[in-house]
Amino acid sequence: MSAALINLAAEQKSAEVTDWSARIGWVVGLLVFIALVYWLMRQGWKWRGSLQADLPELPQAPEAAGDVRLRLGGRYHGSTTAGQWLDRIVAHGLGVRSRVELTLTDAGVEVVRPGATDFFVPAGQLRAARLDKGIAGKVLAEGGLLILTWQHGDRLLDSGFRSDRAAEHTAWVEAVNSMNQAMTTNDAPITTEGTAR
Repeated sequence: MSAALINLAAEQKSAEVTDWSARIGWVVGLLVFIALVYWLMRQGWKWRGSLQADLPELPQAPEAAGDVRLRLGGRYHGSTTAGQWLDRIVAHGLGVRSRVELTLTDAGVEVVRPGATDFFVPAGQLRAARLDKGIAGKVLAEGGLLILTWQHGDRLLDSGFRSDRAAEHTAWVEAVNSMNQAMTTNDAPITTEGTAR
């Protein structure tokens, strides 16, 4: 009886020894793996930027932009090649997500981004506006994004914005598209048939 108690007491006192070297090895291996993945992502970002090196510098807002038509505060979710929502544009900071303040004037759209590169889309380069649900890998509810399509150099780009008040999106779509339609009508060739005498 006493031998059984002694064995029981010995079993209770002995604890499983932790193999610290194995645990440290696993932690170091995991950290190296995470660093490698981060480095590969960074290299991919740089590679994509070098492929887009032909993209011209971003236009800046003129000093006299005209009367303010609309303002929007929210988030900038990125720019892509028009119609290809996963083909992210990263050159000149266009791939950086940030807070944004959009201002629509007669001259175009001023995009102010704290902590990232500001830019301006001249009215003559605006092509269309629409509501969508995804851009540059970001997917939201249907109609959750305001997409502005604009010409930059020889590329047609889509830039995605989300207002803090989603109800503002519709007004932006209507204003940009009517502005674009007016410019297209004004740029149409004027026929002089019947005016010459």
